[in-house]
Amino acid sequence: MNQARIWLVVKPTVGLPLFLGTVLVISLLIHGAVLTHTTWMPAFFQGHAKTP
Repeated sequence: MNQARIWLVVKPTVGLPLFLGTVLVISLLIHGAVLTHTTWMPAFFQGHAKTP
């Protein structure tokens, strides 16, 4: 692991939850944006057939 020295500055008990929490927030923001800014995603979740 070439980034091992970061744990000398930040404790793993603080850094890992912070990192994973950040990934979670970014993921939720992206999924929310896709759901609110597209027309096909809500229809996909509702099970509507694709229109030709």
